[in-house]
Amino acid sequence: MNIVEIIAKKRDGHELTHDELQYFVQGYTRGEIPDYQASAWCMAVVLKGMTAAEATAYTMLLAQSGDMLDLHEIAPFVVDKHSTGGVGDKTTLVVAPLVASHGLPVGKMSGRGLGFSGGTVDKLESIRGFETSLTTEGFLDMLSKHGVVVSGQSADLAPADGKLYALRDVTATVESLPLIAGSIMSKKIASGADAIVLDVKVGQGAFMKTEADAVELAHLMIAIGEGVGRKVAAVIADMDQPLGNAVGNALEVREAMSTLHGEGPPDFVEHCLTVGGKMLDLADKASGLKEAKAMLAESLENGSAWAKFVEWITAQGGDPTVLNDPDQLPAAPLIETVYASHPGHIATLNAIEVGLTSVMLGGGRVKKSDQIDYSVGIVHHAKIGDHIQKGDPLLTIHANNNDTLAAARERLLAAITWSDVPIVPPPHIRQIIG
Repeated sequence: MNIVEIIAKKRDGHELTHDELQYFVQGYTRGEIPDYQASAWCMAVVLKGMTAAEATAYTMLLAQSGDMLDLHEIAPFVVDKHSTGGVGDKTTLVVAPLVASHGLPVGKMSGRGLGFSGGTVDKLESIRGFETSLTTEGFLDMLSKHGVVVSGQSADLAPADGKLYALRDVTATVESLPLIAGSIMSKKIASGADAIVLDVKVGQGAFMKTEADAVELAHLMIAIGEGVGRKVAAVIADMDQPLGNAVGNALEVREAMSTLHGEGPPDFVEHCLTVGGKMLDLADKASGLKEAKAMLAESLENGSAWAKFVEWITAQGGDPTVLNDPDQLPAAPLIETVYASHPGHIATLNAIEVGLTSVMLGGGRVKKSDQIDYSVGIVHHAKIGDHIQKGDPLLTIHANNNDTLAAARERLLAAITWSDVPIVPPPHIRQIIG
């Protein structure tokens, strides 16, 4: 067996065996296969694809390249979620304590964000003292004692994927559904959860631009997970406009806290109840999604989800005074509300432009070494379908200097289109699969 034959076989559209995939993954991870041959293999997969069996075998080989957590000494059934990203996606901050408040343990390892705004880890680090760099022992201890933990991604989980993703990022081979699915699912499987809900976004502000591509990716990830004994479902959700109202790390934390107090934006509340409801549903904690969502809505109303959030954040080192007083979260020195110059209906709100504006303000990264400003971002006061009168607030910009504030104002106004006739807002939840 040699790598040239394996590349040629995939180039010609043939299915690779488990042994051939193992030869490639292990050889590249050990440094025995050079980057130029690994990139040729990746490009062959981009062009020719993989069967479900290939994708499952490839994913497990990535997962088995490092630690494989076994959480069953902690709890008989643990759930996790994964989001494909988007603008204003602070879902984990609400869903994790919401689901855990029903006695269902949630153990999640999250990454930092590139583009749009920070990742879940960055958002949590805007809470003074919160510790995201947990050891495996610390991760398991938190999960055992509190039933909820969110930690930075361990370098010991799926290291082959980390090396391959870095190569794909610079060789135009990121956009391959089996390679994307393998990258996502290898880390989820290695993290040890019994059930996984995939939060797949579609639209302008998402990696998947069409619903067909989002559904195809979801089906492939579900097949991979079920192929190795996991329970998996997917929620396909709209990302043509930002999720909720806030975009930016501390601003999103504040919005998540408001949501846990029962005061969240309607689209974000619906999103959290649906994703969290599927987590309860997969764990057989409810007779179906409708009952599960009702259970979670009650947790928001009676305060048990907020109590679990306080327990979790405090146990992971977060300053409880920040939770009692959100004004202690990082605040930008310049805050400006932009008002409507004319009446009309909001027709579109370009999510990717909003996300890129957040990056320009300093709330996201262009490269991994960039430092994030937790305080900056945007809060929208109007979404698609809303009717606005002249002088009504449109959005508020949080900036750290006058130049970026002015540039953000211009860019955000250009991201909104108007209609003289009423607009029916698009459905937020497109499909639920599995």
